Amino acid sequence: MRNVALATGFGERCTSLRPVRYICESCGFIYDPAEGDPDGGIPPGTPFEDIPETWFCPVCGARKRDFAPYEEE
Repeated sequence: MRNVALATGFGERCTSLRPVRYICESCGFIYDPAEGDPDGGIPPGTPFEDIPETWFCPVCGARKRDFAPYEEE
């Protein structure tokens, strides 16, 4: 699993951020790399970029290209 580190300043500790999640633009399902999609053959810890192009949304069947990076507000 890929983590992104954020440096907060000289001499300060780096904080590990959550891996990037993706949202299905058709139904709102959120793909979380930490959970994966075991029923769809995607094990936990799989980054979205490593999912095959043939994968589809487990809720509505939308294609991988119908997902966009998800940022919580």
